[in-house]
Amino acid sequence: MARRLLIVLVNTDPRNGEELGAPFYHAAIAAAMEYQVDVVCAATAGKLMIRGVAEALHVKPGHPMTVLDWIREAHGHGARFWACPANLDLFEISEADLIEECSGLMGAATMIAGIMEEDCRVLTY
Repeated sequence: MARRLLIVLVNTDPRNGEELGAPFYHAAIAAAMEYQVDVVCAATAGKLMIRGVAEALHVKPGHPMTVLDWIREAHGHGARFWACPANLDLFEISEADLIEECSGLMGAATMIAGIMEEDCRVLTY
């Protein structure tokens, strides 16, 4: 039985707030169910790992909960968040610019190796 969930945000665009709730909600639920949850933010979604970005975004306009609050909720249940190393160059940032909830960098080879494991399931957004 699978014990690990890998959530890959690669097609999610932070400019569309309504796209941001489901992945973090699913991460929180799976982590609360005691699955190992890793969330990789790549491409444009990688901006969510940059300090100041997620805290300025809302899934629903006017709602007090920010996207960073959603990330923190999932993180509080045990979900781990990872930035794509290529995003550092793409967005001209360093690891010091990443949010506190980001566990570090996960490259493509590590991500693909995890996906190929039998005990892993993948959701992509």
